[in-house]
Amino acid sequence: MNITRTEFLSWMERIMTRFDHLSESVKQLPLKTQNIDGEELLDNQDVLQLLKVSSRSLQRYRSDGKIPYYTISGKLYYKLSDVHQFVRDCFSNPVRKDK
Repeated sequence: MNITRTEFLSWMERIMTRFDHLSESVKQLPLKTQNIDGEELLDNQDVLQLLKVSSRSLQRYRSDGKIPYYTISGKLYYKLSDVHQFVRDCFSNPVRKDK
């Protein structure tokens, strides 16, 4: 099946028009965030990206009680304010290397 250049360009133009419509629809969708008591909840992946740490490091922070977490239906969540407090605590206790 061979198509001409004009048919191809016509198809591509229709596809791009549909992408534009989809893009506008996606922009109009509200961002769905989980909230509890008016605070935003972050899932494991959000915190990993925010802190730029490995999943093992985040697990260690939880085990050591350094960062509070909540389990809802088997999924881990963190309050955004708790994550911010964890970062503040890390800055208040700098690691110093003695020579």
